[in-house]
Amino acid sequence: MKSIALKLLLIAGMALGVGACSKGDAPPPATASVAPISAKGYDTVATTAKGFTVGALMSAQPVFVLFDSQCPHCGELWNASLPLHAKVKFVWVPIAFNSGKSIAQGAALLSAVDPVATMTEHEKSLLGGSGGMSASASVPDDLAQAIKTNTSLMTTLGLDAVPYILAKNRRTGEVVSNSGALKTNALAQLLGVD
Repeated sequence: MKSIALKLLLIAGMALGVGACSKGDAPPPATASVAPISAKGYDTVATTAKGFTVGALMSAQPVFVLFDSQCPHCGELWNASLPLHAKVKFVWVPIAFNSGKSIAQGAALLSAVDPVATMTEHEKSLLGGSGGMSASASVPDDLAQAIKTNTSLMTTLGLDAVPYILAKNRRTGEVVSNSGALKTNALAQLLGVD
C-alpha cells in the first residue's frame, strides 16, 4: 500500500511540473519545497550573483533563477519562462553541482553573445538526452570564479536544490521564492504577472 501511495505522490509531483536537482548523488525530489528568503536575501542575490539577463530588460524587478546547466528541471523551467520574456526580466545565475560540465557550460552561457538562443539550444540538447552544449574545458578564471561565488551564495542562503526562483511579486511587492520547476501559468502566478 505504501508503494502505491509513493507512486501516486511521484506522479502528482510530475504532473504539477515541479522537480528539482539536488546537490550530491541523491535522486532529485519528486516535489520541491519552498524555502522562503527575506528581502535582505533578495538584495544579496541582486548585488552578488553573476548571471545573464533575458526578457524584458527594462523591468525594474528582476527575477533571479539559480540553475545548474546539467539539471533537466532547470531546462523545463527555462522553457516555461520563454512565454513570459515580454513581461519579465530574468537573470539566470549559473551554479555548479557538477564542477566539470556545469562550470564550463555555465561560463559559455555567461559569455554568450545571444544568451536566449544559446540557452534554448543547450536546454534542447540536455532535455533530448545529449548532455547539453559542448563547452571548452578551458574556462577563464573570472567566469569560473563567478560560478563558484554563485554556488557559495546558494549555500549561504541555505539552498540545496535548483532551479531556485527568487523574485518580487509584481502585484504585492513581496519577495517570493520557489524551489523546483514550474509550468508557465504557475510561474506567472508566482511572479504576479498572470
